[in-house]
Amino acid sequence: MISPRVRIGVLGLALLTALSAPATATAAGPVAPGSAAPPTVEELRLDQAAPREILRRSGFDTVAPAFARALDRARSYAQARRVVERHGSALWRGAVDRAQGRGPAGGDLSRDDDRPLYWARLGMARELRGWEPRFGLDEARRAKLLDTLERTSRGQTSVLPRRTGLKRVLVTGFDPFTLDRDIRISNPSGAVALALDGTVIETASGPARVETVVFPVRWRDFTDGTVERTLRPHLPETDLFATVSQGRVGRVDVERTNGAWRGGFGDNENTGTPEIVPVSDPASQPQWTSTTLPYAAIVAAETGRFPVYDNTGVTEIPAGGTVPVVRRDGPTPGSTARAGGGGDYLSNEIAYRATLLRDRLGLHDSLPGGHVHTPVLEFGAGNSTEVTDPQFVRNRLDIIAQVRSIVAVAVGAAS
Repeated sequence: MISPRVRIGVLGLALLTALSAPATATAAGPVAPGSAAPPTVEELRLDQAAPREILRRSGFDTVAPAFARALDRARSYAQARRVVERHGSALWRGAVDRAQGRGPAGGDLSRDDDRPLYWARLGMARELRGWEPRFGLDEARRAKLLDTLERTSRGQTSVLPRRTGLKRVLVTGFDPFTLDRDIRISNPSGAVALALDGTVIETASGPARVETVVFPVRWRDFTDGTVERTLRPHLPETDLFATVSQGRVGRVDVERTNGAWRGGFGDNENTGTPEIVPVSDPASQPQWTSTTLPYAAIVAAETGRFPVYDNTGVTEIPAGGTVPVVRRDGPTPGSTARAGGGGDYLSNEIAYRATLLRDRLGLHDSLPGGHVHTPVLEFGAGNSTEVTDPQFVRNRLDIIAQVRSIVAVAVGAAS
C-alpha cells in the first residue's frame, strides 16, 4: 500500500500510473442531527456490478439484509448495540471460517478471497447508517454503533490472550483500495489475515499462534487512533508483530525504516491531506522509526516464489535543506521524513504507528516488529473484466503461503 507518487517517482513502478489523482465520487451532504445518514463514498460503490457479483458468488449477499431485519426488531439502543456486536462478530468469524475451509463455501468464489468480508461490511454499515428506529437515534449513538460494527467485523475485539506453551504473533492486514481505478481489486494482506487468524504455525523455536486484525484504508480512522487503540492492549503480550500490506510488483519487501509523513493520496473515501502523521504527544514524536524484525534472516530464507528484499530506502529533507532527497541507505541525522521505505501512504503509516507504539511502551529491545509488503496481487493476462481467474487465485494463495513462511522464519530467528 504505497502511494503512487512514491511508487512512480521513487521506485518507478509504472503499474500505478493511473492512480495519479483521487477519483471523483462523493457522498451526500451534511446530515441533520438525529436523522439517518446518507451512504459514504465507500458504500456507494456497492451499487456497481462487481461487488454484487462478489457477494453473490460467496454467499455473503445475505449478510446485510439479515442484519437489517435484526436491526428493525431492536426496540432500544441497548438491543441495537447487541445486534451490532453479534452480527459484526459473526461476519468476521464467517469470513475467517470460509477462508480456512470451515463450513459451506456459499458459492464458487475461491475461499481465500478477502473481498466478501469488505463488501459485506460496507453493506451492513450502509444499512446501519440509514436505519431510522422507532425509539430515535441521535448522531453520537449512531456513530458508536458504526464504530462497534467496524471493530467487531475486523477482528479487533476478538484477539485472544497468550496461551501457555505457545508464542503469540500479531499480524495486521488492510481492506482493498484504489477501487475507483479497478472495483474488482482484492488486497492480499486482508486475505493473509483471514487465512492466518487463530492458526498455529511451527517455527524453529516452537509453535506460535497467530492473531490477526484488518484495518480500513481511511486517513480519518488513523487520525482517530484506531491503530493504537487496537494494538496497545496486545503488544506487551506479543512475541512478534508484522503489519502487512500490498506493495510492489513481483517482490516482497521488509521495510527497514518508517517515516512520520503522510503524502495525502486519496483513500477509500477519496480524501487526503499531506501532513505529518498526527499522533498523541507530538512534542516527542520522532521523524523515523525502525523495524525490529529479523530482516536478514527473512531475506536469506527460502519462503516462496517471490524474491524478498531488505528495503532500506527513504525520502527525506536533509537537515538544513528544503528539497526532498531519496536515500538508498536510510535517513541521515536530523532529517525530516517525506517517505519511509514503504512510501507515504497508509502502509507506511501503520508501520510508523505500530513501531512508535512499541517504542513508547518500552518494548523496542524485546519485541520484534515491523512491516512486510507483499507483491501486488495481479489478475491473469487479458482479464480486464472478470472478478476472478485462475492466475489471480494462484497469486493470492502463493502470497498467503509466503507470508506464513516469513512469519515462521521471523519467529524462529527472533527467539
